[in-house]
Amino acid sequence: MAITMYQMSVPLFLKVLGNLSAILDKGAAFAEAKKVEPAVLLSYRLAPDMLNLTRQVQIASDHAKRASARLAGVEPPAYEDGEASFADLKARIDKTVAFIQTLKPAQFDGAEAREIKLKVGGVDKTLSGQTYFLHNALPNFFFHTTTAYAILRHCGVEIGKGDFIGQL
Repeated sequence: MAITMYQMSVPLFLKVLGNLSAILDKGAAFAEAKKVEPAVLLSYRLAPDMLNLTRQVQIASDHAKRASARLAGVEPPAYEDGEASFADLKARIDKTVAFIQTLKPAQFDGAEAREIKLKVGGVDKTLSGQTYFLHNALPNFFFHTTTAYAILRHCGVEIGKGDFIGQL
């Protein structure tokens, strides 16, 4: 039996978002234990031209909800980007998880061939669901979750590969 777009996307997004939430818990605990103002970590970036931790989490959340919605053929919810604390970021992840959990496997039937219209670098693109997921949504989701992890790790939060990957 072939793997479905639902099986490739929803469980993966839910697992990695859960791991990201747990990593944020460790970031918050680190800030408290080391007497570091949480805003320092939330605004930290790996390079001057990269986005900060808060934006990395927001964008990871956006890719998970938008990809899931687009593949399911529904409109993704819009979120304000006003998170200013670890708790706010965790709430955003929780909201994203709750939305994704409302989607049913049947909504993804035929998603691999569904036309997905989006702007990439200011250019309108139309991609098949499979191409969109494998070449846009998934790489972007992992780029931003990995960068969020790397920011906290670079700042001294005691996290490792197991925190990012989680349990099998």
